[in-house]
Amino acid sequence: MNRSGHERAFVTAVLRPGEPVASALHGAVVAIGNFDGVHRGHQAVLCEALEKGAELGCATIVLTFEPHPRSFFKPAEPVFRLTPSPLRAKLLELAGCDGVVECAFDKDFAAQTAQEFVETILVDQLGARHVVTGHDFHFGKGRQGGPAFLASAGDRAGFGVTLVEAFADENGDIVSSSRIRSALAEGDVTLAAGLLGYRFQVEGTVIGGKQLGRTLGYPTANMALPPEATLAPGIYAVRFRRADGTLYDGVASYGYRPTVTSTGEPLLETYVFDFSGDLYGETCSVTLFGYLRPELKFDGLDELVVQMRRDEEEARALLSSVQPLGIIDEALNF
Repeated sequence: MNRSGHERAFVTAVLRPGEPVASALHGAVVAIGNFDGVHRGHQAVLCEALEKGAELGCATIVLTFEPHPRSFFKPAEPVFRLTPSPLRAKLLELAGCDGVVECAFDKDFAAQTAQEFVETILVDQLGARHVVTGHDFHFGKGRQGGPAFLASAGDRAGFGVTLVEAFADENGDIVSSSRIRSALAEGDVTLAAGLLGYRFQVEGTVIGGKQLGRTLGYPTANMALPPEATLAPGIYAVRFRRADGTLYDGVASYGYRPTVTSTGEPLLETYVFDFSGDLYGETCSVTLFGYLRPELKFDGLDELVVQMRRDEEEARALLSSVQPLGIIDEALNF
């Protein structure tokens, strides 16, 4: 059930020019934004939208954009996505929304005027009853549409508009996706989790490696993260989720493996506790619970193995006492 009291069946859709959306997505309260991370600031926007949906007795959906607009305008400098599209949809569902509509952010979309965006997408395709977005939302070619324009356009078109002020944490600092990326780049996964409202996770396909870990008694499930990822190299206490949903504790190394190689792309290598079997080809997720230490170069493999045992002990101890940060964290990692 969602807040408006009707059965929820989460719907995902791609918005195509001139095509109507599914009836379950039409005539809803529409929350607009990139929602990369679905962090606590985004959750404040979603909370306003869900309350308005309950008040109006209609569905609450999210309108978002793919790819991230910054990646479209600067393709040589793509944004490190905190939540790629499938994970973002999962988080929006856990937050209580009824669906998400992804709008292709391409050349044609970027050329739309603000008025065209309102008329063709919000009115004609979505039939928005109410729009909720951040106080600084801008849209249309050259960012010509702002909060005042949206409110005025809503008055003319017959939908209401709610603008949500920036959300600040307990220290009075604004919660933002860029701030979370910076925290992850510094290895501060605790701060990142506090800003997100849940622990950060990555998802990927398990690939083959050199199997050195197996030789050392520490077989790992290896994943290549996107090249734009700015995760701090080092050792992490993690939870590992298989494709079937089974959870395992583990310890993961992200980086360039300086003891055994000095070249190549960074790799996420997870030693999954108390597991034996083949994970190759599975799409799995790794959630970061703690940053144990930076990546180090050891004099030899024996010294490396000694440190790996210490890392395992520290990770097991940390993970034995963790508690969920909230409903989303509990659903993802416990």
